[in-house]
Amino acid sequence: MINRRDLMLGALAGAGAFGFGRVNPDFLVNSAFAAEGRPLRFLGAEALTGNWDPTTHTNLGQLIVEGFVFGYLTRAPMKPDNPEELVFELAESLKPIDTYTLEVKLRKGVKFHDGTPFTSADVKATYEYGSQPDRPAQWYPGPVKVDIVDEHTCHINTKDYGYPAALYYYLSSFLPIMAAKDVANKAQLSARMNGTGPFKYVDQKGDTTILAANTDFIFGAPKIPGVEYHFVGDTTTRTLSLLNGQADIIERLEQEQVDTIAKDDRFAIHKAVSVENKYLFFRCSKKPFDDPRIRLAACHSIDRKQVLEVLGVSGTFSKAHISPVKFGYTEVADYPEYDPDKAQALLAEAGFPKGEGLPELTYYSSVGFYPKTKEYAELITGMLEEQGFKVNLQTLEVAAWGNLLYDKPGGGEGHMIDCGWCTGSPEPDLVIRTHFHSSSKRITGIVDKEIDAALDKERNAASIEERKKILQTETLPIIARKAPALALFTSVFIHAYSKKLDGLYIYPNGMQDMSKANLA
Repeated sequence: MINRRDLMLGALAGAGAFGFGRVNPDFLVNSAFAAEGRPLRFLGAEALTGNWDPTTHTNLGQLIVEGFVFGYLTRAPMKPDNPEELVFELAESLKPIDTYTLEVKLRKGVKFHDGTPFTSADVKATYEYGSQPDRPAQWYPGPVKVDIVDEHTCHINTKDYGYPAALYYYLSSFLPIMAAKDVANKAQLSARMNGTGPFKYVDQKGDTTILAANTDFIFGAPKIPGVEYHFVGDTTTRTLSLLNGQADIIERLEQEQVDTIAKDDRFAIHKAVSVENKYLFFRCSKKPFDDPRIRLAACHSIDRKQVLEVLGVSGTFSKAHISPVKFGYTEVADYPEYDPDKAQALLAEAGFPKGEGLPELTYYSSVGFYPKTKEYAELITGMLEEQGFKVNLQTLEVAAWGNLLYDKPGGGEGHMIDCGWCTGSPEPDLVIRTHFHSSSKRITGIVDKEIDAALDKERNAASIEERKKILQTETLPIIARKAPALALFTSVFIHAYSKKLDGLYIYPNGMQDMSKANLA
């Protein structure tokens, strides 16, 4: 029997076979761009906020730019075969002293771009400011104190707040280190970036962020004179710009663009299992998704294998609410899979047999940023409607979608919203605590005592080994059973770049190390 879902998949397979639709010709520049000794030109898929305080946003494009400019205590390569590895940068060592104390030994001789020496005072200012619960980018397990031992030794201290300091072991790769004097001057902090990284902030001109090489970088001056981050929201324009020589590296490609670029031996394709899961978030503080049975019924209505068929190279299988390159990942045995019979049983149990009596559900998805969101959102809508859900799908440009993303008093906009969550650390709580603990409930609005207890238990584990066990056997399974969101898949980040570009490392969250890069 051919059903609506089969017809939709067939239509998607034929639509946009080449993938080139709307093009912005104003972006394409002349061949003078190819001159030697120029900055590297990166075309990103997300506009930046214009506020350079790293604690004010959850914007991936801005995180990428911050990765060029700021230094971090550690960096996390997050390779699939060793996701827990840390590489020391501004820190030389991290050593647990006791349950509530993590000693940090700092690298000497480091300077901020304005010439200020880097010391323990900067770590103290950064962590005590960045961990405050009122920060928009409040990713952390709670407030923290930092005790200064000497100029290059400090203690991360969580005793007053009742959770283990060991949680900051993996978080050490995520929070960019700001200068203490900038943290004390919020206007300055917001006005321009001042880091210790390989590139200095120069200017923002429209949608272009201009960076110049930091010749005093502690690990040696970069070989390229600078980096330009250009926001180009259209995948087609990014692709044509690369093919025509006006860009060196582009991101967030779809299958059609990959197939086209791969035929040209001037370019390389980089694919990496990312730290980002894509989620269908439910508004759990609003009816009908305040009932976990309705949430699970929706989950069992969605055939994720067919979603992956639509995505092609841009997604890979995941069976948990965290990515396989996160600490503690395991395939969850009871993860909700496509099962129409279970969906119908749950709807009937909740008092809505075959979906009768359910309100129309508004489902928001973005276009122009994540690959294939419109196409697979249409597929998911069809799947839900087959089981009796009435769905009003609205696909929005990124800015409009972003304005509707977060929870608010009375519940977030609509009933479901598609979103990824990409953090530059193996730390799982950056995802699961941020979204599913009642102290944050960032998008879902979920308040569930059992989920809170499971998240608190893994957070408060006495050792990393015990924490991993709790994550795998208790925390991740209960989130799967309660289903405040469905993790549809793990994104595969795809970059295409000129083969003239050498020495580049791309992290699984899309950030890049250009410190040793060279443009031949």
